Amino acid sequence: MILPEHHFTPEANDVIKLGLGLITTMNALVLGLLISTAKSSYDTRRTEVAEMAADAILADRSLALYGPETKEARIALHELVANLIDQIQLLRGDAPRASSSELKIGAADFYQIVRRLSPRDDEQRALKSEVVRISIEVAQIRAAALAQEGSSIPVPFLIVLTLWLAILFMGFGLFAPTNFVVLAALSVCAFSVSAAIFMVIEMDEAFTGVMRISNEPLRNALALIGK
Repeated sequence: MILPEHHFTPEANDVIKLGLGLITTMNALVLGLLISTAKSSYDTRRTEVAEMAADAILADRSLALYGPETKEARIALHELVANLIDQIQLLRGDAPRASSSELKIGAADFYQIVRRLSPRDDEQRALKSEVVRISIEVAQIRAAALAQEGSSIPVPFLIVLTLWLAILFMGFGLFAPTNFVVLAALSVCAFSVSAAIFMVIEMDEAFTGVMRISNEPLRNALALIGK
């Protein structure tokens, strides 16, 4: 112990232990909340990528059934998916995909190309309506993903949690004897808590962190579009 023993009366020890117990409970609650928030955000973004890939494949199949006059729309859809992959690559700091075309198509451009189609019968009208619906859905998902690019974890939460953990380990050190076993145990505990916070931060950075979301669904869709 660093402090003189007369500071550690039974009453003082009881107060310190109660305070450490309270901080431990608050740490558990806040850390659980952060993990839940980060996991929810991570799963939402991963689902959005998969949904955009599935919608792109469905739109391409509908355009193929519509007829040969949808060639321009299918090319635009191919470029739209390629641009989505490039945007994810840029978020990661990687080089964008090497594109065979300088044409840059957005969801709104694809929507306008589809809107210009002139269906000749009920089947084509139904297919056009389906593709228009899908294009709007892709645009909405992309807009939602862009709106969520910021962190979903409040920075004050992380600051307070770190402060509480520092106080908690300082409190442990007040009662712990200075030997190798205790120091090793406290080090392992501190590493474990730090790893948990690290994983929370990484899940919150879904497109750029170590646990970044794969763009493989979009790449698979890109390979299928136009076939």
